[in-house]
Amino acid sequence: MELSIHSSFLPHTDPDASLAFYRDALGFEVRGDVGRGTMRWITVGPAGQPQTSIVLHPPGADPGITEDERRTIAEMMAKGTYATVILATPDIDATFDRIQATGAEVVQEPTDQPYGVRDCAFRDPAGNHVRINERR
Repeated sequence: MELSIHSSFLPHTDPDASLAFYRDALGFEVRGDVGRGTMRWITVGPAGQPQTSIVLHPPGADPGITEDERRTIAEMMAKGTYATVILATPDIDATFDRIQATGAEVVQEPTDQPYGVRDCAFRDPAGNHVRINERR
């Protein structure tokens, strides 16, 4: 069996701010933008990798989610504990400098981790944890 990751979903609270972060700070290309207002589903992905995408979506848009669950999602997003994506780059220091220069919220500067990776981390405008590992 051969499987690959096609799309992963991250919530947004401000579609325009999230779009600017993923497009302008991370350099992702926009592959789709459907809906209106805060009810937008925006598909982005790394240039040259059309088979892998992230869909930025309105949290709690599922009609099966209760109001209590929506509140919990909003609280977790505000704390930055709801969603995470891990990206990779060949040069963590240059990537960090480029993203930091856009004003993105830094969670962690480039660090050699005891588990064998060098990485850094940011929060996107919705509070999602965006961790970047250096490819070795």
